[in-house]
Amino acid sequence: MISALNQLVDLVDAHLTEELDISGLAKTLGTTEYHLRRMFSSLAGMPLSEYVRRRRMTVAAADVVRGEDDLLSIAVRHGYGSSEAFGRAFRAVHGAGPSEVRRDGGPLRTQPQLRFRLTVEGSIPMDTRIIDRSAFRLVGHAARVPLIHQGVNPHIEQHIAALPQEEHLRLKALGDAEPAGLLQVCDDLDPDSTEGSELTYLHGVAVSPDTAVADDLDAIEVPTGTWAVFRTAGEYPQALQQTWAATATDWFPSNPWRLRRGPSIVAVLDRADDFSTATCELWLPVEPA
Repeated sequence: MISALNQLVDLVDAHLTEELDISGLAKTLGTTEYHLRRMFSSLAGMPLSEYVRRRRMTVAAADVVRGEDDLLSIAVRHGYGSSEAFGRAFRAVHGAGPSEVRRDGGPLRTQPQLRFRLTVEGSIPMDTRIIDRSAFRLVGHAARVPLIHQGVNPHIEQHIAALPQEEHLRLKALGDAEPAGLLQVCDDLDPDSTEGSELTYLHGVAVSPDTAVADDLDAIEVPTGTWAVFRTAGEYPQALQQTWAATATDWFPSNPWRLRRGPSIVAVLDRADDFSTATCELWLPVEPA
C-alpha cells in the first residue's frame, strides 16, 4: 500500500494538467480506487482531490510569477476553462488572486510533493477479528449529516436526541442479528473522506433478512461479505476515532486486506452513564487485497 500511494503521488505530478485515471492506476496496482482514495485521505490528512488542487496551484504559481504567458493561457494549461475559475482555485490555495501575485510576487503557499514512508509503529496491539457474515439488514432512523473527523458530531447527536426513549427500546427489541445492540451506522461515505461531505447516518439495529420491519423505519441492505472487527475502549469518542485512524496507519498496511464498499458500523458494548467512556466494536467491510 505504501508503494501504491507513492506511485499515485508520482502519477499526480506527471499529469497535473490532465484528468487523472485513478481507477486505471488502482487496477494496475491490484487494488481498488475506493480503497486507494480512503487510504490516501487517512494517511495524508487531506482528500486526494485537495492534494491535486494544491499541487496544480503550486506549479501554476510559478507560471504566474514568471509572467511569460497571459493568465487565460495559464488557466487553460492547468485544466481550467476560464480565468475566473482558475482565479477562484488560485485564491483558495494562495490567499491572493493571480493578478496580485504577478504584481507583488506573492503571497505563495507551496504544497510539496508528498512521499509516504513506512515507520515502525504498532507498539499497541490492535484487538481485531475477521468474520464472514451472511446477508443482513440494518434498520432504524437515518439522516444525511456532514462528516466531522474529530470530536462529537453535533448533527448526529441532534438526530439521536430527537428520538423518544421508547423508540430506542423498540429498536433494541427488534434487533436479532450480529452486531448486537443499538448501532451507529455510516453509509454512502465519500471515498476521499472530505470533512464536511455528507454521509448517511443510521441509528438502528441489525436484523435477519426475513425479519418483519415496520414501514416507518429506514433500511440498508447489507450483502454477504467479510468484516474486520476492531475492539476499542476508553474516552468516547476519542478512543474510537483513534482506532479508526489506526486502521489506516497501522492495520491495513500490515495486513492482506483492503476496504470494500459498504457501511461502517459501531456497536457500543458498554458505556459510562454520561457516555464519557465506552467499549466499542468498529466493523469495517473488507476483502482480500
